[in-house]
Amino acid sequence: MVPVSIEKFVALYMKNNPKENKKNLIENLKASVSAKENGACCSQCGQPIWAIGTAIAGWNSCFTCLTGEADDSVDYEIDKVC
Repeated sequence: MVPVSIEKFVALYMKNNPKENKKNLIENLKASVSAKENGACCSQCGQPIWAIGTAIAGWNSCFTCLTGEADDSVDYEIDKVC
């Protein structure tokens, strides 16, 4: 995963999704980072959650279960939990 700060990710995400609620996105990201730090696991397979994906999807999920892909080498994750 490519480490990124919450602030930088929010800026990138909002550029591509201008109609989304920025305040809610930040709150969701902070909550999912906290959940990951506290050991939250994917509700489907039990692996550690992907904080960014969890914040956007609204449910605890790992990268693979959320995207169906195994290679996460070019996808972002919040630097605090990489």
